[in-house]
Amino acid sequence: MPPRRQAKGSRAKGAGLSPTPITSAIPSKIPSEAEVDDPVDSLNIADLTLDVPIENKPVVKKPKPKPFRFMDLPVEVRLKVYAYHFGEIGPVVDIEHGNYFTIHRRLALFRVCRQIYYEASDTFYNSKVFRIFPIDGRQSRVKKGLLAKVKPQCRAHMTTLELRLGPGWGKPYRSWVVNDLLGLADCVNVRRLHVYIEIDPSDKIFAGYRKAPGFYEKFCQNLLDDVLKGLPNAQMVQFDAHPSVRKAGDMARGLLDIARANQRTICWGPNRGWTDGDEEDDYKEPAPLASIAQATTSWEVVPTSAIAQEVVA
Repeated sequence: MPPRRQAKGSRAKGAGLSPTPITSAIPSKIPSEAEVDDPVDSLNIADLTLDVPIENKPVVKKPKPKPFRFMDLPVEVRLKVYAYHFGEIGPVVDIEHGNYFTIHRRLALFRVCRQIYYEASDTFYNSKVFRIFPIDGRQSRVKKGLLAKVKPQCRAHMTTLELRLGPGWGKPYRSWVVNDLLGLADCVNVRRLHVYIEIDPSDKIFAGYRKAPGFYEKFCQNLLDDVLKGLPNAQMVQFDAHPSVRKAGDMARGLLDIARANQRTICWGPNRGWTDGDEEDDYKEPAPLASIAQATTSWEVVPTSAIAQEVVA
């Protein structure tokens, strides 16, 4: 059988046995794009944004600040710092709504250490006036006032108390009672008692509204007498009042007699401006309605024609 002839095709014949060198294996004299020093490629990707942080941004570790050695300061300087810390609290402390934001957060300083507690607590209780009984109407049903809720060791640091009279003149509050629970015997450093009179129910303007004539005045006198007997070392009683309260009224006179009977030194507050001299009773009775009506009807009414002539002229 004759040999079969190979068919002609358009495909080129395969390469020889010698391999063709790879193009990437031959060194090129032209630098590639990766080898070119592009300043844009050297930028950090986190530097290309202004407001949105990048997760892969390198964290720059700031040097840790060294703690300030507060206890190395002199005692006098530390006491000044405590006074500045409690400066935003009002001069009179009482049970009020909002004490958490004004007082409670400031008292967190007491929990630092024992020494700061002794120093800061003494500064706080010495520089503030603490109200014995609450005056807020929302606290009228509570059984304990501020003084009864404070611990005995804290009451020992107090130097000034305030008795504010006037709220609840129709029906005294439930917590306005002097007993052992109030803790007046623990206030051994209290030297001054502030008595502030808001109203005098003996005034004629309260006629028909008070519970009974002289009821609230007698209640306040007994309350002041019990407070003075409960404070072991209080030697001074400061009286102050609203401008409408008269020194010659039944309310003020009764309280002054109680302070003198307990042999306490009496001084005067800055609001009312009372002095040791006898006050002149500058209170004037309101004019009767009949005289006011007579004065009103005695006015002369100018005729309209006369007013028109003046305008034309």
